[in-house]
Amino acid sequence: MDPDEASPLRRFVIAKRSISSIFDQLLDFVKDGSAFMDEVWRSDDLGQLVVEEQNLELQSCTTKLTNIRDVLLRRHMKVAFFGRTSNGKSTVINAMLREHVLPSGIGHTTNCFLSVEGTDRDEAFLTTEASDERRSITTVNQLSHALHMDPALDSGSLVKVFWPKSCCALLRNDLVLMDSPGTDVTLELDSWIDKFCLDADVFVLVGNAESTLMNTEKLFFHKVSERISKPNIFILHNRWDASVTEPDYIEEVRKQHLDRGVNFLSEELKVVSEEEAAGRIFFISAREVLSCRMRRVQGVPEMGETGGGHAEGFQERLREFQKFERAFEEFISQSAVRTKFGQHTMRAWDITQTITAVMDAVNIASADRKICFLEFREEQRDRLEFVRGQMNNLTDSVKAKIRTLTDDVSAKVTLVLSDQIRSLPVLVEEFRADFKPTAETLHIYKSKLVQHVEERLIGGLSHRCSTVVLRDIREAQRHMLDSIRPLLSPAAQLSVPATCFDLTYDLRLAAVCADFRENIEFQFSLGWTSLVTRFIGAANARRTLTGPDAGSQESPSFKDEMVVNIATGLVSVTSRASMTVLVVGGVVWRSVGWRIIALSLSLYGLLYLYEKLTWTDASRERVLKQQFVQHASHRLRTVIPVTSHACSQQVLKELSSTYGRMVQRVDLSEAELEGNIQQLSFKIQRLENIQRKSKAFRNRAAELEAQLEAFSAQYLQGN
Repeated sequence: MDPDEASPLRRFVIAKRSISSIFDQLLDFVKDGSAFMDEVWRSDDLGQLVVEEQNLELQSCTTKLTNIRDVLLRRHMKVAFFGRTSNGKSTVINAMLREHVLPSGIGHTTNCFLSVEGTDRDEAFLTTEASDERRSITTVNQLSHALHMDPALDSGSLVKVFWPKSCCALLRNDLVLMDSPGTDVTLELDSWIDKFCLDADVFVLVGNAESTLMNTEKLFFHKVSERISKPNIFILHNRWDASVTEPDYIEEVRKQHLDRGVNFLSEELKVVSEEEAAGRIFFISAREVLSCRMRRVQGVPEMGETGGGHAEGFQERLREFQKFERAFEEFISQSAVRTKFGQHTMRAWDITQTITAVMDAVNIASADRKICFLEFREEQRDRLEFVRGQMNNLTDSVKAKIRTLTDDVSAKVTLVLSDQIRSLPVLVEEFRADFKPTAETLHIYKSKLVQHVEERLIGGLSHRCSTVVLRDIREAQRHMLDSIRPLLSPAAQLSVPATCFDLTYDLRLAAVCADFRENIEFQFSLGWTSLVTRFIGAANARRTLTGPDAGSQESPSFKDEMVVNIATGLVSVTSRASMTVLVVGGVVWRSVGWRIIALSLSLYGLLYLYEKLTWTDASRERVLKQQFVQHASHRLRTVIPVTSHACSQQVLKELSSTYGRMVQRVDLSEAELEGNIQQLSFKIQRLENIQRKSKAFRNRAAELEAQLEAFSAQYLQGN
């Protein structure tokens, strides 16, 4: 078996590798958790889930873990050797290293602290506190030997010796051996302890078997025990080979040293019990062991039982030294794992507990927030469905109301316009303007007459229709608003629009009466034309008197038809004055004869003359107005449906426009609700991601806790 693999010191190396791996995972875990928490904390909608202190706490954990990991990488098992000058501390270290590494010899040899640790380099080197410059190992005597004192170094200085691990199996396991000046050459024991001893796992007191423990040695360890709770101390009685010169007292002397050592450890320092103390005291000869091991390294064969000419009992002393090494390795491996990794394991445990608590808090807070968002989203969806349903019903109702209102407007306009047409003679009679029977003045007169009549008609329509219609429109708009307002969001509220609407009545009377042709020429009331016109109508009379139009295709029966019409007219004149005159004329003709007829003709002529003389401009104006009334009345009756429909369309357009603007506001509210629902869904998804991640972090923390428990059970408990 490889002695390096079989060494108990490998336990520390393996434990260090294991705890370092756990801390690497933990550091990555905390960094990920800190980034996650920072993201949650800085989120606008999720920032209230965690407080800033929790986020800062995770960042602090990251810093702590980084420092601990760096410390773990530098962690090693440290053994500090102390004792009086020339007790063989350096020789013991050299014997353990199987190499003459540190200066040793009689007298005051080691002038400062020397540490020996392994290096992966193939060549040995050393550094000092003053400089990290790598210096040759051959200068160690000049730097640390009391006979070659470097003025720059004193007893409190440290020289680090780096020895190739390939040359020494002991140094492959993160072990540092610390050599020291004699405790009897300085009074700076307190500064030594503070600087070099607080991180030591084991102290080895190297005594001289030729004398007993001195007060200077005891004083030093009393000071150590004041600063370190129950330090781990081994006592080596070196130079035990001198006991062979007094074989009769060897056992008594051994017992004396053993009893005093046990008493010092158990009674004075109280670091171990008496039974344990006996197992920490050894009797050795480091010089013999070093010599033997160097011979073996050099390939020189041993001679005799003593091996190489060593004193009697060498093998027993060698086994004692090996026993010390084995006990020391087992003890320091277990002790160093506890002291170096136990506290860090507890810190790691606390950190995982902290992260677990934070992630649990985040998970609970995100779950609560998600429930609130789910409820709010459901409310928003219900609200959206309600708005859409109400809008469908309201749209049907508004359409029906608008249709009813437009029908009412059409009926009102029809009724009022019909009344206005019936009062047209009055409106025309009210017109006053200069009348001249010339073509130019007649055109101007008729234009003004048309304008006057149109203004009076429109004024009447406005007075009797517009006020009522505007009131109905206002009420309809208010009804729309009252119905829609509950469906709007606070941001989309509106008020009743200011009414700037007014009905316009475009009768276009000028265009309607453009074909009006007045006839203000003198017409004798008993003339042939008048009589024919009175009997058969103006149009038929005109055709009868003037004949058919040129190019017309009238048949010969037209005249027969006229005759029939005249006869029919004559038959119907019984109720008329003309018929009376004819009857009276016939009776008179038979009764009185020609004189009366002559008189009648004279009267007829006088009547003609009278009418001719009274045919003035006023008569012409009166006839023109009568003709205009007849013509306009007939034409206006034809435009009643068009005008009423146009007014109803104006109302329809106004109400539809108003409702359309309100619907746009409702659409904005619906869009706002949809946006809220979408945003809530996004937030819920984010909260679910936070929950999922927090649970994942919680599971990772549990895995790390399990690894810490396994590490603690394997390396920290029951040893």
